Amino acid sequence: MKMKNKREEQIIAKQKHRDSLRAKRREQPILERQMPSKSEKPLILIVCEGKNTEPSYFRQFKLVTATVVPVGEGYNTISLVNRANYLAQKRDYDQVWCVFDKDDFPDSDFNNAIITAQANNFGVAYSNQSFEYWLILHFDDHQGGGMNRGQYNSRINSLLSPYNIVYEGDSSKVITSDLFELLEGIDEKTGRERKLLAIDRAKRNAAFFNYANPAREESSTTVYKLVEELIKYC
Repeated sequence: MKMKNKREEQIIAKQKHRDSLRAKRREQPILERQMPSKSEKPLILIVCEGKNTEPSYFRQFKLVTATVVPVGEGYNTISLVNRANYLAQKRDYDQVWCVFDKDDFPDSDFNNAIITAQANNFGVAYSNQSFEYWLILHFDDHQGGGMNRGQYNSRINSLLSPYNIVYEGDSSKVITSDLFELLEGIDEKTGRERKLLAIDRAKRNAAFFNYANPAREESSTTVYKLVEELIKYC
């Protein structure tokens, strides 16, 4: 009789153990239904003054380990930085960059936009006078100094003429895939990538200035800082 009771107790104990295991399994999350975790790729927001030139340029970077979100907002200087601040609050970006030009805007607007962007921990890729100066540095070792942006388009197309490519700077202002490929290509004289040449030239020209009054530091561009950052993820 005692053996029978002991056997029954063992059966009951085993059943309780099985029931306990089933209950634990029901409590455990089903892997297929788990919410996807945040991507490990950095998300980079690039807020551009121009609606065509700059966004069409930055969209063509083939980033492997980061995602770039270039937007052309049509805002300028301080209003652009404020717009960037607004967009930055809509999504969890790892980096935010502001891309704008000096153009004919008052010196105070241009300088304050740089200060405000930096105060918000945004990267600043400005050009004095305009973004096209960055394109010129890919082909021309311009040493800085005065160069009115009214000369930029003709200068760019003069440099592009051997390659049968035209930059429509007076109309569409789009960086075509053919032009971008040329910008990314190898310089025939030096054997180096053109964008690396442009970076070196922009850095050298920037070293001529002390950044005390960027609105008066012509010709200069800090677009190279953003391009250097993007290259890390290519």
